[in-house]
Amino acid sequence: MLVRLLYASRAVETQPEAIESILQQSRNHNPSTGVTGVLCYGGGIFLQAIEGGRMAISELYGHIQRDKRHKDVVLLHYEEISERRFAGWTMGEVNMTRINASILLKYAERPELDPYSVSGKVSLALLEELMATASIIGRA
Repeated sequence: MLVRLLYASRAVETQPEAIESILQQSRNHNPSTGVTGVLCYGGGIFLQAIEGGRMAISELYGHIQRDKRHKDVVLLHYEEISERRFAGWTMGEVNMTRINASILLKYAERPELDPYSVSGKVSLALLEELMATASIIGRA
């Protein structure tokens, strides 16, 4: 059974090295557990979609909730899926510094990443658009 989980959290440490460490850890760990997904980071906020088997995603989300690098972890969306949307990435990365502000403004009151102020469906739609506009990098 495949599932998709979308969550938001705030970064405890906002240095680029800390964010890169999270991405690298995901890219090293996810292939062995069958997890794929994408991570957006901007303004101290993470928005991440992860896909895979129900148990693997449940265990990973539990780990994220306990991870000292995250705070204010909020589940935005969870669903059973028939196919992966982010299958090409062990953990893709959205470079928010290169995103046109109009894409963010399309989904929120202000042109900034703030999944805490919109619904999970809106955040998922934003990820879909970022993927469609080739804004996801780090295909690993």
